[in-house]
Amino acid sequence: MKKQLFRRSFCGMISGIAIGYLITVILSLFWGEGEYLPCMPQLIDTMGNEASAVAFQTGLSALLGIAFGAGSLIWNQEDWSLFKQTALYLLLSSAAMFPVAWLAHWMEHSLSGFLSYAAVFLAIFLIAWLSQYLFWRRRVRKLDETIRKNF
Repeated sequence: MKKQLFRRSFCGMISGIAIGYLITVILSLFWGEGEYLPCMPQLIDTMGNEASAVAFQTGLSALLGIAFGAGSLIWNQEDWSLFKQTALYLLLSSAAMFPVAWLAHWMEHSLSGFLSYAAVFLAIFLIAWLSQYLFWRRRVRKLDETIRKNF
């Protein structure tokens, strides 16, 4: 279990950094007007300079990746209900995402900013969860059909 936790955390850290970087590239293409936007201007102001802000955001992205990677072990708990797995994963991912988003200035620092960010986060979570659920349900049904045909 410890080896699996370390492996998932490490892969999550690398993935978190990579995804964080890809997001900056995509955002820059759409809103940068030809400029690369490595992080939010408010984060640069908070950190004092761009290099410190990017380093800080990279660390936050790594932590976020670790949380999601380690949290993915929740789905291996076969004796837990799907509801329990989903609720715990949502709680863990929210507990990681919201402080990181606040610190990185990915959300507006207001109640409306927090609520807007939470709504987008929940919508993305639900879409990802539903797509995974439907994918695995279809795979299980195909497996069941194959077993029935062969026995």
